[in-house]
Amino acid sequence: MHPLLIELGPLQLPTYGVMLLIGLGLGLFLARRRALRVGLDGDRVVDLGLWLVLGGLAGAKLLLVITEPSYVTSLRGLWALARAGGVFYGGLLGALLALVILLRRHRLNFFAVADVLAPSVALGHFFGRLGCFAAGCCYGGPCQRPWAVVFSDPHAAEISGTPLGVPLHPVQLYEAAFNLANYAFLSWVFARRPRGAEGLVFGAYLAVYGAARFVLEYFRGDPDRRFLFDGLLSTSQAIALVAVPAGLALALWAWRRRT
Repeated sequence: MHPLLIELGPLQLPTYGVMLLIGLGLGLFLARRRALRVGLDGDRVVDLGLWLVLGGLAGAKLLLVITEPSYVTSLRGLWALARAGGVFYGGLLGALLALVILLRRHRLNFFAVADVLAPSVALGHFFGRLGCFAAGCCYGGPCQRPWAVVFSDPHAAEISGTPLGVPLHPVQLYEAAFNLANYAFLSWVFARRPRGAEGLVFGAYLAVYGAARFVLEYFRGDPDRRFLFDGLLSTSQAIALVAVPAGLALALWAWRRRT
């Protein structure tokens, strides 16, 4: 792990932030190319993507505060909240809300734009999870397998409460590998999507990521696991239970609409 790329007194360059910027830049570049292929304004899609990032950050931090209210009970907690990435599903919901508002303003088709952006979300998430692994956040539960990882940097314990010196599941790498594979899958679906089947790629994203996230949550070890229903489910698992059938229904609806 390597939470900070540069540390010169008060000047700190976090690895997590750098990885997010790489994922954002590459994701928007590829989204623009996909938009042009289907006749959408590529520059408009990039502009929308930047606004979605802001909506996503707000949603991610809001859901983080809901699951861990201690972030807003002290100045130290607020500083940690500013440095934390947040909860991914909160970011996804925040971005979708921003997308609905912006597309109504610009009179663009929601599902056409969502299909263009969905593979880039998976790719950006891949880089984000690499950043999580470098920072030690979103860490896994105890693991006795040969591939277990042991975090040792005190910055990780300070920022995210990461257990130090304890073998843990490298769940960040599990999810990073899945998201990279999901990006390849969604790009393949997009390239072969029939005319008139807008919403197929976005539906596939919701279903596939939701199913994987539900399983991966069992390997997580950070505090908000087992948050709902008297410890039965985490917040992300509860959202996944909605996202998977919604995604499957959307994909089926889009497929039936194809021309």
